[in-house]
Amino acid sequence: MLRRPLPVTLFAIGFLLVAFFIYTETFQDPEDHSPEDLEAAEQSSGEQSFMSSKEVYDLIQELPSDVSEDILSGGPPPDGIPSIDQPNFVDLDEADQWLAPNEPVIWVEVEGEARAYPLQILMWHEIVNDTINGVPVTVTFCPLCNSSFSFHRELDGEILDFGTTGYLYQGALMMYDRQTESLWAHFGGEALGGPAAGEQLEVIPSSIVSWSEFQETYPDGLVLSRDTSHDRDYGENPYVGYDNADEPPFMFSGEIDGTFAPKERIVAVEIEEQAKAYLTASLAEERVINDDELAEPIVLFFTEGTASGLDTEDISAGADVGSTNAFFRDADGETLEFYEDGGEFKDRETESTWNIFGEAVAGPLEGENLTAVPLKLDTFWFAWAAYKPDTLLHDSGE
Repeated sequence: MLRRPLPVTLFAIGFLLVAFFIYTETFQDPEDHSPEDLEAAEQSSGEQSFMSSKEVYDLIQELPSDVSEDILSGGPPPDGIPSIDQPNFVDLDEADQWLAPNEPVIWVEVEGEARAYPLQILMWHEIVNDTINGVPVTVTFCPLCNSSFSFHRELDGEILDFGTTGYLYQGALMMYDRQTESLWAHFGGEALGGPAAGEQLEVIPSSIVSWSEFQETYPDGLVLSRDTSHDRDYGENPYVGYDNADEPPFMFSGEIDGTFAPKERIVAVEIEEQAKAYLTASLAEERVINDDELAEPIVLFFTEGTASGLDTEDISAGADVGSTNAFFRDADGETLEFYEDGGEFKDRETESTWNIFGEAVAGPLEGENLTAVPLKLDTFWFAWAAYKPDTLLHDSGE
C-alpha cells in the first residue's frame, strides 16, 4: 500500500501549489493524449503506449510492500509532466543568447559527441529521450532530489521511451517505459515492477556543470533547444528556495537520516556496489580529493561558477554551488595523484594540467582523457541515504 506523506507544513503547502502549477502548465489527460503526442509516439522508437493513472496505480499495488511503501503520488498523472521525445538542438552561439555563463547544464558525452541539457528546460520536463551518435539515451533530472542520471535506453535489443509516472520513489522521480510498461527508479535505473522487473539500465556518465565550462571545452557541442513544442517559462525556477538544506524534503515518506541536514548537497559515487558520499562543502574546500578506499582509485574535482537551479526564481541568479566530476585515476598506464594549483588541476607524476571534464589540456599527457565514474551524481543527502543507507562517508579531516 502507498504510504502517507509527512504532516503538511506551510512549506509543504507551498510546494503542493508548485506541483499544481507545473501540473496545470503541462497537463494532458493520459486517457486522451493529443493527436500530436500520438503522432510523435509513432515516429519515435517503435510501438509504445501511454500508461493511464489507473494502470500505474494498479501496477504499484502489485509491488512488494517494502517497495510500494516508499512510493508517494506527486500530484500530476502519468505524463502530466511531459518528457521531450523529439528533442531539437542548437549550436553554442544560438544557445548563448539565452543561457547565462553560470547556468547549470547536464553534460553528456557519448563516443566523442558532447551535448548540454540545460536545467532551465529539464526542470519542466524531467526526461529527454534522445539518440547520441546512434546510441539511444535517456537524460533525466529530478528537481525534488536535485539529481540527474543518464541511461542507455535499450533493453534486450529494444529501445525504450521513458515518461513520468507522477509518482516518487524514495522521494525521487519514478519513470515508466512505453514499450514494456514497467516502472523504473531514477536512482540507479532499476525496474521496480512490470515485465522488466529486476532489470537494470546501463548508466552513462554525466554531470551538472556550468554553461561556460561546457562552451569552453566543447566548441562543437550541441545544446537542447527551447523549441520543445511546449510553452514554458524556461529560465525560471518553479521550486524557489527548495535547496534550503535544513528544510524537510517534499513528498518523502522515509526516515530522515540525521547524519547531515536533509538537503545538504553531496557528491556520491558507486563502484562495484561500493557507495560513498562526499559533502559538496568539503569538496569545495579541498578542490581535489584522491580516494583509494573504493574498488578502484578515483579523483574528484570541484570548480566554482555554477548556479543552483533550485535557489532563486531566476536560475542564473542562484547561489554558486560549483561543478563536480569524478574519474578513475589511471592514465597512460599508471595511477596518478592529483592536486590543485592556483585554480588548476595537475597530476604529480607528469605535472600535466587537467580540466573539469577529465581532459589533459597541457603538459606531457595533453590530449589524454580520464575515464569518468559512471554512477556519479550531485544530489541531496536524504535521497542518497535512502538509496544507499550503508554508504561510506568521506572524512574531510576536520
